Amino acid sequence: MYCELTLNLRVKRKQRIPPRNPERLSVPSKQGECWSMDFMSDSNRNQRRFRTFNVIDDFNCEALGIDIAVNLPAGRITRYLDKLAKYHGYPLKIRVDNGSEFTGKTFIDWAKSHGITIDYIQPGSPYQNGYIERFNRTYRTEVLGLYLFNNLEQARKVTDE
Repeated sequence: MYCELTLNLRVKRKQRIPPRNPERLSVPSKQGECWSMDFMSDSNRNQRRFRTFNVIDDFNCEALGIDIAVNLPAGRITRYLDKLAKYHGYPLKIRVDNGSEFTGKTFIDWAKSHGITIDYIQPGSPYQNGYIERFNRTYRTEVLGLYLFNNLEQARKVTDE
């Protein structure tokens, strides 16, 4: 009876994160050596949530790009990073957290194909990715906290400015 009613759904187990041994947060010796990436979320005037994908160069803490969208899957992330790499070149290393976009096969395969090392921080330790966390605070106070956006285009325009 249980199978006939199609109630026998497969239970999907939570994927375990492998143990991480991150390097100490150090200052890179040249530009393009290490990029840090992270996500932020906010909402517009209509209470519609959107996310930002922030990428900075750790050498000079320069914001390389900020992508804003409602949904930011790994495929879009890799396309955006390819777009940034056309102008800045590919980094040697990328420092990220353990989010699903960064631990998935799409992102890992993209990094391997470009010879990029992924440096994951330990879960629950944002200070190990301090450069991007500092940038996120500045971006939150100087852009997201000051404006009420009507739509995503307005958020992109203010961010670019």
